[in-house]
Amino acid sequence: MKAAVLNKLCDLSVIKEPLVYQELPVPKPGPGQILIKVKACGVCHTELDEIEGRAAPSRFPMVLGHEVVGVVAELGRGASRHVLGQRVGVGWIYSACGSCEYCRSGRENLCPRFKATGRDADGGYAEYMAVPENSAYIIPEHLSDTGAAPLLCAGGVGYRSLRLAQVKDGGNLGLTGFGASGHLVLKLVKHIHPGLKVFVFARSHEQRAFALELGAAWAGATEDRSPELCDAIIDTTPVWKPVACALLNLKAGGRLVINAIRKQDSDKNYLSKLNYGTHLWLEKEIKSVANVTRKDIEDFLKVAAKIKLEPKVTVYGLEQANRALWELKRGRAQGAKVLVM
Repeated sequence: MKAAVLNKLCDLSVIKEPLVYQELPVPKPGPGQILIKVKACGVCHTELDEIEGRAAPSRFPMVLGHEVVGVVAELGRGASRHVLGQRVGVGWIYSACGSCEYCRSGRENLCPRFKATGRDADGGYAEYMAVPENSAYIIPEHLSDTGAAPLLCAGGVGYRSLRLAQVKDGGNLGLTGFGASGHLVLKLVKHIHPGLKVFVFARSHEQRAFALELGAAWAGATEDRSPELCDAIIDTTPVWKPVACALLNLKAGGRLVINAIRKQDSDKNYLSKLNYGTHLWLEKEIKSVANVTRKDIEDFLKVAAKIKLEPKVTVYGLEQANRALWELKRGRAQGAKVLVM
């Protein structure tokens, strides 16, 4: 099979083509696993964290990619959850132990033995991948392969972030950063919380215009003050500046939800500028999002099917994976990026 492979950590500001295109053996599904013939795979900002070492792969070489859509091509011994030819998707969660206190309470995202697709096991930047059958989800019929791919991480973690934000109709929600996850959260809010006003903070004019086009009540730069204070703000950026700025736009008792696997250190000086009285006092909260649970993805796919959610997608061939990553690194993103095999 063809695959785009990461063989070592790279600085993407120096190396524009971190992935190498190789021919690899088609993986054999183990007990309880399925083999998926990949049709599409989303390109997520977490891949940048993996390549640059902030969330480094557990081994090399590694096939990245954790927003995977394909069809079941083979069943491993004992696998019975899916049938041959069924269209399925795979997200960030590859496996968890199943027996710890977190797994037993449906919080396998916090499992100390959590394994991530494309970080701890080969992912979807390839023509085939093997995965535990309980980490593959049936894709709603109305979604195209490329439309479904971003829902498996950007959408799923955005859905979890929205739940953790605990917003209610009639309130104000802020979104800082407006890439794949942010634009899906806005689309989701317009359906399930139509009485909620959404204020978007984004670094580029194009992203702000896109947010207004999708129905945001207001859009401004990262450091701008929103017209009204927010009950909650979801941060989907890889840096610290939006965190400091968002806290200034929160109401007393408001909650900032940080939806990011890692934060870059390039602007960590903003942390030294935090002032307790100005940024955090009056019972403001900061809540991080750690991965997603299987239930998050299952529930979100049902909601996406019900409201016929379609992300805005830019499509690339597998052989253009390096270009997609390079453009994502430089903020050249409106909606989501997806590779097709």
